[in-house]
Amino acid sequence: MDGNGRWARGRGRPHSYGHRAGVRAIKRVMYGCEELGVEVLSVYAFSTENWSRPRTEVRALMRLFHETLQREFAEIDARGIRIVVSGRTEELSLAMRRSIDSAQERTAGNKNGVLNVCLNYGGRAELVDAVRRIRTEGLAASQIDEDTIACHLYHPQLPEPDLIVRTAGESRMSNFLLWQSAYAELCVVDTLWPDFDLPDLKAAIAEFQSRTRRFGGRPAAEGG
Repeated sequence: MDGNGRWARGRGRPHSYGHRAGVRAIKRVMYGCEELGVEVLSVYAFSTENWSRPRTEVRALMRLFHETLQREFAEIDARGIRIVVSGRTEELSLAMRRSIDSAQERTAGNKNGVLNVCLNYGGRAELVDAVRRIRTEGLAASQIDEDTIACHLYHPQLPEPDLIVRTAGESRMSNFLLWQSAYAELCVVDTLWPDFDLPDLKAAIAEFQSRTRRFGGRPAAEGG
């Protein structure tokens, strides 16, 4: 979800203004996904590398995440959307962890879609954590294969993403769902994230549906 800072600077406002606008975009896209039948939406909210940002910006982001979860939870739950959080949540504040645990527990039975919030997340960190969990189980090297690793990721029950959308013209993976996105289609758009809306989502999905997917060189049916 790139472009919050650029969007704010273009309006002569601080980064926090852009991040708040970015949260509103998440809500629009989440409900757009519900309307279009997209079952899982994963949003990259805060990476393990984002701690290196200015301390005031990090504090503002964390406060925004907590406030948003408190404010929007009831509506998300009422719409039957399940909330899961991917990342090293043990490094977050106690108040944040409690809010995350409550949201995940209370929405665990919801069947109307999944919002996967990647918070304090890094694709490499997820793989390190998976290997650590495998090691604690004492498995021999001969017992470890791709399925073993996949089963030890943060939320192995979630399907691998079909489509990754990068806004603001960014065309790199940025340590996002590295294992899961091995064969995901990448769509790069110039729109800054706070301006991303339902027409942009529909256009990205239409582009995805027009492609012939290949898994290791093997063509798959169009549109996945």
